[in-house]
Amino acid sequence: MTTTIDGTRIAQRIRAQVAEEVAAATATGSGKVPGLATILVGDDPASAVYVAAKRRAIREAGMRDFHRHLPPHAAQDDVASVIDEFAADPQVSGILLQLPLPRQLDAAVLIDRIPVTKDVDGLTTASAGLLARGERGLRPCTPSGVIELLDAEAIPLQGAQVAVVGWGELVGRPLTQLLLRRGATVSVAHEHTTDLAAVTRPADIVVVATGVRGLIGPEHVSPGAVVIDVGIHRTPAGLTGDVRSAELDGIADRITPVPGGVGPMTIAMLMVNTLHAAQWGAEREAVAA
Repeated sequence: MTTTIDGTRIAQRIRAQVAEEVAAATATGSGKVPGLATILVGDDPASAVYVAAKRRAIREAGMRDFHRHLPPHAAQDDVASVIDEFAADPQVSGILLQLPLPRQLDAAVLIDRIPVTKDVDGLTTASAGLLARGERGLRPCTPSGVIELLDAEAIPLQGAQVAVVGWGELVGRPLTQLLLRRGATVSVAHEHTTDLAAVTRPADIVVVATGVRGLIGPEHVSPGAVVIDVGIHRTPAGLTGDVRSAELDGIADRITPVPGGVGPMTIAMLMVNTLHAAQWGAEREAVAA
């Protein structure tokens, strides 16, 4: 029988650990209280829900919550000004610009305006460079959450054959680098791969992040494999992922559900990144002094 990986439980444990560290630092005065600044542009309902969940998690952990909501017609300079304001604020440890942005805005330019030391989404060019070189930095939350899930399930990565299906800059590319640094042998495919099963069937672990609903089924997975579904799609019947999970029951050894799998881990790792940004910022300040 296939075991469902409880991402909600694992995320709750991580969030509790972060809250404990924040409370301890606050009580002893040994560190500054982390603060996350979220920027929401426009009125996209899904983005509003995501930002609200992130802000709620930050407050529950005892961190400072900063937020700015700009209208959908906001200009590039308007958003840049808000980023600069938060970048200069010593109470703000991390800055998160919620994506997607309205069409008139250049997301890449605005993201790169976020200082690498406050880039809690790990999406700036500088953060990508630190990851590529293996230097300390803030990693993208969803790929980090996938690694944490695998570690929590005691699934060995060193020597494992891993198929990453999806090559996007938010998940596939950074996850591939994180897996390689853990000693995994990684094959990368996507929805346009001619013979997708030839890439995924030999894998011990299959991670799917294509944004294509139901792309992966039993024809793509060998018995005993671990399947991590990063996709999420809203349908009349509810949320579903990139994997036809019901068809893998009895084939996969373990699988993440949608919802309740990778999703909760993304917010948990955002909290970890915000905490690290505050801790590392305090280290730099101490050295400068």
